[in-house]
Amino acid sequence: MEQFLRFKSVNGICWGVFDEGRVAEISSNPAFGYEKTGNYYEFSMIKLLAPVEPSKIVCVGLNYREHVKESQSATEVPQSPVLFLKPPSALIGPGAKIIYPEMSERVDYEAELGIIIGKECHQVAEVEAEDYIFGYTCANDVTARDLQKKDVQWTRGKGFDSFCPVGPWVVNRLAYEDVAVESYLNGELRQSGRTSMMIFPVPFLISFISKVMTLYPGDIILTGTPAGIGPMKLGDRIEVRIEGIGSLVNDVA
Repeated sequence: MEQFLRFKSVNGICWGVFDEGRVAEISSNPAFGYEKTGNYYEFSMIKLLAPVEPSKIVCVGLNYREHVKESQSATEVPQSPVLFLKPPSALIGPGAKIIYPEMSERVDYEAELGIIIGKECHQVAEVEAEDYIFGYTCANDVTARDLQKKDVQWTRGKGFDSFCPVGPWVVNRLAYEDVAVESYLNGELRQSGRTSMMIFPVPFLISFISKVMTLYPGDIILTGTPAGIGPMKLGDRIEVRIEGIGSLVNDVA
């Protein structure tokens, strides 16, 4: 398994891969292919950034049955995936601040598995969908819940700057069919589910989305959140943990 990251160093913003305890700089976004540049960094010398630069962030709502039950916006299990988009301007990396918007009175966390696309994906069959995955990461679908409920569409409630923390890195291999997805608010476990509990599994989602819009290398799909969502307040710390990937931590400011 390889772990790819994007980071800030004395040389600017770079892409890298872990190599024997150090970070090896690579030439480009690894979803497009890369070569090692020969530059190496100690982990303590860099600042992690969001490890993706997508043309779009495609999100799936209501993809865990228990979350459907707790959601006031749904009365029954969806018959097909509920899709919405977040703008790339919502992306932040590990340690960056989630900014609480003044126009909202309730901002929630939503721990999710992120899927990064590795090659152009259009009208793909479900049985072939896995071939289009480059890697996997932790994501937080931050939501202004009160605004989501007010609006017919979810763009405002989901789309604020800083409302899509992603990281800490991308892994290129994961038994994604059944891994734990958890969130911790100020160290207390709030969400705990497994990807095997998804209503629509990852290959189906990729195939379904590819029949709506072409996915390009580097695009990310947020696959839905387990039950246990809840509000955050200023000064809170939210952590998303996914088995086999790692931990994504952000504070609310």
